[in-house]
Amino acid sequence: MQTKSKPFQSAGEVPWEPAGASVRRQIMGYDGQLMLVKVDFQKGAVGTQHTHYHSQASYVASGTFELTIGDEKKILTTGDGYYVAPDVLHGCVCLEAGVLIDTFSPVRADFLSKQ
Repeated sequence: MQTKSKPFQSAGEVPWEPAGASVRRQIMGYDGQLMLVKVDFQKGAVGTQHTHYHSQASYVASGTFELTIGDEKKILTTGDGYYVAPDVLHGCVCLEAGVLIDTFSPVRADFLSKQ
């Protein structure tokens, strides 16, 4: 596993990786402390509820998503964002096809080990 990405990431050159049924992701930059990931969802795709020890902040670049974070559920659309504290159960359902921009701290080493 590399400890950091190249300084520039061209969307046309970064491979898409499967991240679930009707979900794919591109790793757009990282080092040991930070990771930026673009996640593309088709309508109806589910981001299965899960936990991880990373802090996560995400931006809805397009689409509509039903997000569940802990005991709270909310519909988010283009331009909205959310934060997930470490070890909090969270997941989503894509109501209208779209893209989430996820940031993680520290790096999601589990994503890199799948490359």
